[in-house]
Amino acid sequence: MTVIDDLPNRFRFVLVRTSHPGNIGSAARAMRTMGFARMELVAPHRFPDREASALAAGADDVLEGAGVHPGLVDSLAGSSLAFGLSARRRGVTLPELSPREAAMQAIAAAQRGEQVALVFGNERTGLENDELARCHAMVRIPSVDDFSSLNLSQAVQVMAYELRVALLGEDVPASPPVHDEPPADAAQMERFYEHLAKTLDDIDFHKGRAPTTIMLRLRKLFQRAQMDERELRMLHGILADAQRMAQLAREKE
Repeated sequence: MTVIDDLPNRFRFVLVRTSHPGNIGSAARAMRTMGFARMELVAPHRFPDREASALAAGADDVLEGAGVHPGLVDSLAGSSLAFGLSARRRGVTLPELSPREAAMQAIAAAQRGEQVALVFGNERTGLENDELARCHAMVRIPSVDDFSSLNLSQAVQVMAYELRVALLGEDVPASPPVHDEPPADAAQMERFYEHLAKTLDDIDFHKGRAPTTIMLRLRKLFQRAQMDERELRMLHGILADAQRMAQLAREKE
């Protein structure tokens, strides 16, 4: 199997809270024409559905293999790099990439053996802040300012096309491993964020203030670090010791 044949298997297209089943089918067709087959659906309004099958136009294997999940974190399990497609800046300060830039970074990660997720939001509202916060970067398709909203399947087609063009280029960029250990995946990172939030509460870090902004900033910091499993175990150990010391201090009081 060649590099080009193998790399598409390391990409997943994640559709979040899709309202219209026809868009799921059209997205499956868009993926299949560019050589991608892994679709993950998060809380779709209707699926499976006859309209999805009709608009897939023969991409039945993509629909049949689609995973259906109650939440975004489940759909990202196993992936270590996620890009959120969004037409608007929403106050979540993520690195912003063009589809072409994202495609190059995604391929470099796939060459290292990582799983990569492309995350697309609901047709009307797009990705919510808490969904974007689980991504490493935001991808904006450079549409015109006065009519910037693409149909979901069109956005999927643009991103799938950019990945395909990059894969077919003469020089697929080689990228050396950045970790000696396996990179932490989305599910492991989510458990770490839960542990971090609990520890900050235990040591009374917030002093009665709302923790939302602090946690969003900490998510951004640790997402940028792209930690491996050993580094994550070390941080869990630090948090556990901080919790233990906080408990001892409470007992002395």
